[in-house]
This record gives sequence, C-alpha cells and structure tokens, in this order.
Amino acid sequence: MHRAGPGEIADVLAVLDEAAAWLGEQGVRQWPQRFEREWVEPAVLAGETWLAFGGERVLATVTLDRTDGLWADRPASATYVHRLAVRRAAAGLGGEILDWAATRAATEGCQFLRLDCVAWNRRLRAYYEAAGFQH
Repeated sequence: MHRAGPGEIADVLAVLDEAAAWLGEQGVRQWPQRFEREWVEPAVLAGETWLAFGGERVLATVTLDRTDGLWADRPASATYVHRLAVRRAAAGLGGEILDWAATRAATEGCQFLRLDCVAWNRRLRAYYEAAGFQH
C-alpha cells in the first residue's frame, strides 16, 4: 500500500467512480455516481488515503482515519475504514486491504478496526461479516 499524495487525487477519484458505477449497475445506491474532489482531498492531504498498485496501475483505494462521528458513543481507540474501493479487474483485493488495515491499526495501538457501511446494504454487510467483522 502506498499513501496517496496530492498529485494522486485523480487516481483515487477514478477508482471510486469505477466502483460507484459498478455498484449502480448492481442496483446499489450507496455512493454518488461521481465523487467530487472536495470530498476526498482533505483525507489525501491529511495522509489518510492509500492506494494499492498492480505494477504501475492503481487497483484500489481506502481511507483510514482515527475518528468517526457515527461512533462517538464508542470512544475506544479505533481506526475507521472509509471509501474502500477496488477496480473490477482486481476483484478480491478488498480482503487483503482489510487485513492490511487491521495490521496497521494494531501496530498503531488501536483496539478496533471499524467500518463505514450503511446498514441496509446487506451484500456489503455479509462481505464484511464473512471477513470477521460484527454488525
């Protein structure tokens, strides 16, 4: 994994937009059709967004941060997974990224790795639960 830099925001957006289009084709309305630069740039500039490569090609992106307002009632030390997206050509890479994120969180002393996932997306919830996460 490679920390995304300011010059790679277009790469982050390309992966997110491809994933959003695929989700839309599957009938999942979780993400917008297109992501705006302003939505991802703060996390990139904060050093929270990562890219996975296959050779020279960007295959996936994920943002990891240490706060999430939706989890404010659970103050334990945690890393939060946001905007995990994988290009269709690299389907299956998501599990490896989750494993990497869990290792990174533990290395940073976090007790938990928590996910940003809408409750109604049963398919995504099943994917995360199969990876060992609990709803």
